[in-house]
Amino acid sequence: MTVSAESPLSMDIGEERVGAGPSEWSITETSFHPDKIHHSETIFTLGNGYLGTRGAFEEAYPDEVRSTFLHGVFDDVPVFFTELANAPDWLEMEICLADERFDLAEGILLEFSRSLNLKTASLRRDLRWRSPLGRETHLVFERFASLADPHLCALRVTITPENYAGSIQIRAGLNGEVDNLAFKHWDWLGQALQAQTAWLHSRTHSTGIELATGLCLCLNAAGRESSYEQWDVHNHPTLAAAVDARKGQAVSGTKWITYYTAREGENPLRRCLDALQALPELDWDSAWESHQRAWEAEWERSDVIIEGDEEAQKAVRFNIFQLLCAAPRGDEHVNIGAKLLSGYGYRGHSFWDTEIFMLPFFIYTHPEIAHDLLSYRWHNLPGARAKASANGFSGAQYPWESAGTGEEVTPTWVPDPDDRTKLIRIWTGDIEIHISADIAYAVWQYWQSTGDEAFLLERGAEIILETARFWSSRVEWNASLERLEINDIVGPDEYHDHVNNNAYTNTLARWNLETALQAAAWLKQEHSREWQRLSQRLVLKEAELSRWEKVIDQIYVPFDPHTNLVEQFEGFYQRKKIDLAALEPRHESMQAILGIEGINDTQVLKQADVLMLMYLLPGLYDSAVVKANFDYYSRRTDHSFGSSLGPSIQAIMACRVNDDSAYEQFMRAARTDLYDVRSNAGDGIHGASAGGLWQAAVFGFAGLERTPAGWQSHPRLPSHWTRLAFRIVDHGRVIDFDLKQ
Repeated sequence: MTVSAESPLSMDIGEERVGAGPSEWSITETSFHPDKIHHSETIFTLGNGYLGTRGAFEEAYPDEVRSTFLHGVFDDVPVFFTELANAPDWLEMEICLADERFDLAEGILLEFSRSLNLKTASLRRDLRWRSPLGRETHLVFERFASLADPHLCALRVTITPENYAGSIQIRAGLNGEVDNLAFKHWDWLGQALQAQTAWLHSRTHSTGIELATGLCLCLNAAGRESSYEQWDVHNHPTLAAAVDARKGQAVSGTKWITYYTAREGENPLRRCLDALQALPELDWDSAWESHQRAWEAEWERSDVIIEGDEEAQKAVRFNIFQLLCAAPRGDEHVNIGAKLLSGYGYRGHSFWDTEIFMLPFFIYTHPEIAHDLLSYRWHNLPGARAKASANGFSGAQYPWESAGTGEEVTPTWVPDPDDRTKLIRIWTGDIEIHISADIAYAVWQYWQSTGDEAFLLERGAEIILETARFWSSRVEWNASLERLEINDIVGPDEYHDHVNNNAYTNTLARWNLETALQAAAWLKQEHSREWQRLSQRLVLKEAELSRWEKVIDQIYVPFDPHTNLVEQFEGFYQRKKIDLAALEPRHESMQAILGIEGINDTQVLKQADVLMLMYLLPGLYDSAVVKANFDYYSRRTDHSFGSSLGPSIQAIMACRVNDDSAYEQFMRAARTDLYDVRSNAGDGIHGASAGGLWQAAVFGFAGLERTPAGWQSHPRLPSHWTRLAFRIVDHGRVIDFDLKQ
């Protein structure tokens, strides 16, 4: 087959071309690149908050990673503890054109384009293909996962024979033999076929979650009657439809899919069968219209308008789109994984990425989604308490990686990618503990923005108090220096482990304790009965609250008033200095260059903890301190290949100190997935970067700030931006911002 040499979806920072289509609402591929197939699958992911499906082709292709993940459907697997289970494939569609199988790995691809419409959450592939026998066919594939009905997915192909006539056959199945990169999670329970419909009943091996999947296939050609047959293959029920097509005559095949799991209620098979009855009569246009109206409402609340910079506009919308695709609606028992629902990276596990990077977008545009995401943490308090207790501490210590139960699911060992006979020790699940304060911080931000007293009274206050209790028990008394310390941890900068007194962790722990006391005082004054019930249930007495005040006063955060520098962790200044600028250009991270142990001995940062701290707690340090630390830590950060979480926050802080690097950092975040700048987008969307990009636009360039007098904006727009517009929701009130040069 023929393909072009360079992918339009692959570019390095600084290039002047983009890989998106002519519309500000579309991301487009104009040629097919087999070597970029995994990147494209990630970019063209579709979802509706219930499920996410990678952008694999309907027909099979070598080395593809086709997958559909449903929120909360985890199953156990060796090494990784648990992971989202790849659900039976709804995309599968084999097409035979006059007895020749359509296959992009054979024949000649005459024309090709694929476009993701962000506004309507739909994917379209348009191509012309010449078969090995010379038959030329025009095929158009369309798909969407309905936002109006989260259990419904739709796929349509329009086939036009251009230089021949003959039988057109479509085979569409429910493949229960899917796997997670070679590991299978599903047990077969049953299946059946009837006329134009089929269903498959499955259950996860270890967690026992039932899933019922339904299929309906329709084939239409003007003036021609289609024939149907059923293939009852075990764990792969398949329908086939055929019609005799004339040259130039379009044939349209539609595949409807419905998913139901036991997570939403009893007897998912019964609910699937009820839905399946209506599918043969379902009209594409009506289903599409309902889906489109739902997305219009989403964008009405969520859109960010950038004028004067088409690339930035598309990138911001793309990242918002992926957040909306992965955001669960009406489900308090699931969170958003670090890779959303778009790939196998991190196995669907949730990190601090949700609360610190993604959640602000939802707090200010979809507070009901933010409520449910935080409720997930409240429901999983038992797991956090169990972890704290197992480690010898009080209160709630949230796991670094969380899945279905709230237990720690970080792998302890993983295979060395350079030598599969060796294992690498993963310490984050043991000693990266700042996430407990991060979750408390997110609860407080939600409360400040929504005034949702019911949530704070029934759930949020308990999280804040129990995490504060953890910090009070986690600190260690240094008698010789007469101070409290937090030792042997990993901060957000994961290039350095087993460090003492990480500034970010210690300061957020202190903030957590201060906020817990503030919440307790508010409860005592405004809701004394609720406070009495809560404090009795938690066995939280005044003596313990008094201890928290002492911890706040004595916890140590390294700061030098002569240099205005906050030391990232104790002993950081003694680490080896590396001139990062002298090593450019490079195409891999400093950790890859120096190794895990080598990078630990240097001052090179995966991301700047101190700047992150100053972003989250802006009133803590004056402008001179912020500027000094920005200048110091920016030179030591591996911006290009370190953490994908860093550039968006770096952009915000650059705006605050009026540094010219703000736009460069913003675009580094904007291009993270669209142009695969870290060469790992095939593993899934970087959800934290997506959420951070929205924050960089709103809290960075727009300079949005909450003050005692209300919201204020201090715009710092890039010189070529002529307009930045968006809206937020604050205490139920919609506030529009429309900023111009």
